Amino acid sequence: MDAAHFVLAPFLGCLWSLTRLWLKAPSGRQRLNVLGALNAVSHELITIINDAYINSQSVCDLLWKIARLNLQTPVTLVLDNARYQRAKLVQQLARDLNIELLFLPPYSPNLNLIERLWKFVKKQCLYSRYYAEFHSFRNAITECLQKTHSTYKSQLDSLLTLEFQTFKKSQFVSL
Repeated sequence: MDAAHFVLAPFLGCLWSLTRLWLKAPSGRQRLNVLGALNAVSHELITIINDAYINSQSVCDLLWKIARLNLQTPVTLVLDNARYQRAKLVQQLARDLNIELLFLPPYSPNLNLIERLWKFVKKQCLYSRYYAEFHSFRNAITECLQKTHSTYKSQLDSLLTLEFQTFKKSQFVSL
């Protein structure tokens, strides 16, 4: 589980120009916030989307969505150390819903599978694209997220594997 904050701004892929070129860019700082939980096995995605803020209440709403799935197996959510995820309200609701919260060590987003999904969504929807209005920007991202289990399934199945690179303990060389 993690949040992504997509900002309505230009994302250049690659640009070469011999003369000065003006690029259109939306004004302001509109953000689309997506709080998502990704099933590590089936790659099913559950989201809470808003353009305000992600807070502890948003996390609680997501926990309720997960609980309503009536899964017959134990549920463990892997989270980073965001303050709103560590809130007492969230931890109490997780206990009440019998959902285990597993917090990752600080500064280790590479251990959270959903980070790969956020990178995929940015690549599909944002890189080298221009959105004149927030509405079209929001539609592009939500449509991509809705297609994760259909159109993009084969791509995501190879991207969201449970294989992580491990390292043996380093040996220090004395000088």
